[in-house]
Amino acid sequence: MPTNPVFPGAGGASCSSLTMALLSGCLCRSEEDFRGLLNLENLRLFSYKEIRAATNNFDRRNKLGRGGFGTVYKGVWGDGTAFAAKVLCSESEQGIKEFLAEIESISEAKHAKLVRLLGCCIQRKNRILIYEYLENNSLDHALQALGSANGASLTWSTRSDICVGTAKGLSYLHEEHEPSIVHRDIKASNVLLDRDYRPKIGDFGLAKLFPCYSHQHRRGRNVAWVLYQQGSLLDMVDARMENCPEEEVLRYLRVGLACTQAAPSSRPTMGQVVALLSRPTMMRPPSFAEHRAAPDGPSAVVQTSPKARWPPPAAEPAVCSASFTYSEVAPR
Repeated sequence: MPTNPVFPGAGGASCSSLTMALLSGCLCRSEEDFRGLLNLENLRLFSYKEIRAATNNFDRRNKLGRGGFGTVYKGVWGDGTAFAAKVLCSESEQGIKEFLAEIESISEAKHAKLVRLLGCCIQRKNRILIYEYLENNSLDHALQALGSANGASLTWSTRSDICVGTAKGLSYLHEEHEPSIVHRDIKASNVLLDRDYRPKIGDFGLAKLFPCYSHQHRRGRNVAWVLYQQGSLLDMVDARMENCPEEEVLRYLRVGLACTQAAPSSRPTMGQVVALLSRPTMMRPPSFAEHRAAPDGPSAVVQTSPKARWPPPAAEPAVCSASFTYSEVAPR
């Protein structure tokens, strides 16, 4: 990996020659932008030329995936170190100074369950983020490969570890990091997996750079709520998974349902989610709404039970102390 923390490839260039190189490369639109570059403490700047070479000119065979924020390529530095380069789409209209401030803020978020941001490239119109490379791509990729010749067999132990690890990463972003970071696009393709299938959350913090970009993932939630109302939640479980502990799986599913309540105030915090997933807990099942057909219109959601509390009364061992109100059981 390049070692120069300011501009890889600049070698031992003097400050003045480095300034000329940056300006002639159109890295900065103003002297203020340039001062911002020199004040970076946690970010390494990479040149577009070396990233292009390390990804073999962004060869499609090195393409790892594509999302709303951009396309990700695998690259390999000259010393054999692999990395992931996210080539951002051009929808962000922030200036270089503001962009660098946001990126540096993201780089300060450090946790075992977050993908490490190593640096970035800002050259002409190119904006590229350099991340650590994770060998097993994403959870989405692993789930799609199940049953195939190259797919891994994800045991319940592995899947539960992924759930708990992801919750721990989100808990850190929401409740421990200052300022708090709300992901806004958490999904299977943004949960990356290392060589041992341990999870790390990617793309956190990018929603602020692209405020017009958002996702609504509703289909899975709708299915889960319908199956819950039918008393068939276990139908959500992958039939290929052997030795599935039904009670533990049901607990995970119920916690998931609690996280998809329509009213944000009705959902547990991520810290509470970690506690609920990490140990057996007596949980009252979520109350559900009846769907009554109106005489001349679609069905309406009618509340049938005002509250459910986790944990249960004091006679049971307590894990967390918050209460959750189920004011509407229709998914978001």
